[in-house]
Amino acid sequence: MKKLVAVSTILVMIHTLFASAVFSKTIAPPLPVLSSEAAIVMEATTGQVLYEKNAQSQMYPASVTKIATAIYAIEQGNLNDVVTVSQKARSTEGTRVYLEEGEQVTLEKLLLGLLVNSGNDAGVAVAEHISGSVESFASDVNLYLKDVIGLQDTNFENPHGLFDPQHVTTAQDLAELTRYATKNEEFMKMFGTKELPWNGESWDTTLYTHHKLLREKPYEGVTGGKNGFVPEAGVTLVTTAGRENLDLIVVTLKSSSEAEAYSDTVQLLDFGFDNFETSSIPTNSSFFAGEAEYVTPREIAYTHQADEQVAIDVTEDGKLRITDQNGILLSSYQFPVIGDAAQSRSSIHQDSRSFLEQVFSNAFYLLVIVGSMLSFLYYRVRKKRL
Repeated sequence: MKKLVAVSTILVMIHTLFASAVFSKTIAPPLPVLSSEAAIVMEATTGQVLYEKNAQSQMYPASVTKIATAIYAIEQGNLNDVVTVSQKARSTEGTRVYLEEGEQVTLEKLLLGLLVNSGNDAGVAVAEHISGSVESFASDVNLYLKDVIGLQDTNFENPHGLFDPQHVTTAQDLAELTRYATKNEEFMKMFGTKELPWNGESWDTTLYTHHKLLREKPYEGVTGGKNGFVPEAGVTLVTTAGRENLDLIVVTLKSSSEAEAYSDTVQLLDFGFDNFETSSIPTNSSFFAGEAEYVTPREIAYTHQADEQVAIDVTEDGKLRITDQNGILLSSYQFPVIGDAAQSRSSIHQDSRSFLEQVFSNAFYLLVIVGSMLSFLYYRVRKKRL
């Protein structure tokens, strides 16, 4: 009877282990159901896309254009520069901060008015200050977006996003643009500003961010955002948010209403934070492939489903690959050629052997020399005694 109980216990344990192995595989989370025509959620640290809908389709961005205007002006200009407002800037239509012709405003204040209150007049004043004209600014920004940030499907005709049939971008490009911009500390200060006292020649007020998840309907972890609207573009929205082990960028384009845009954005934020996390391989971690040892020169981050076991390996040509349980590539890193950042184990052993051989060789010669000296001294002493 005891044997039967023991055998039954073992069988139950085996079944439990087998069941755990079978059912521990991470189940893919249900995908969001969105109303916006295009959308994307990207992890900011790794650039990994967690979800996308029509993310490569060219669409009209409206005022989220101002993210490009702001980061370009921050990098190319001096925030303490004093800008003189032109008549063209003064007469720009749409949302404004009510600049007056001839009014002198710092570049920093104009950029705050641009991002916090979506001031189109501030955008024109910034463009004319940086590049001399709106047209030249658009040309300069397009080169910057392509050559510096690497965007391929974006063309901007103005600094504010008022409708132009040639003024287009994609959700993917906007996410990449925002990811680049968020690395700039000055940009993030402005992007996350919730309210701003504004003392101008014709307008003294307090400006409040138009992005509702920053102030009116706060969402935990939201760090910045920009909204936009023109009839041809619908409602557009860009949002950044971060929690302990995840930083997200969410873009929604061509929503039919603000309620729709914010609902979709919250869905995407929830989808990201509820289901994913970012981990990393520390600097100076060692990996072996055949006879070669590779050492990571920096921290390598990767984003994966929460609680998912990932596989990390290095191929024979020195590429570190991180894959999920389905074999899908999450991240990769190409190590430099052997001799720069990697060293073969055989060469390490060879170096060690050569070192030991040198030590023994030197010791042998030292013994020969010492032995010769002792023999010579012994001969001299013996000769004197004789």
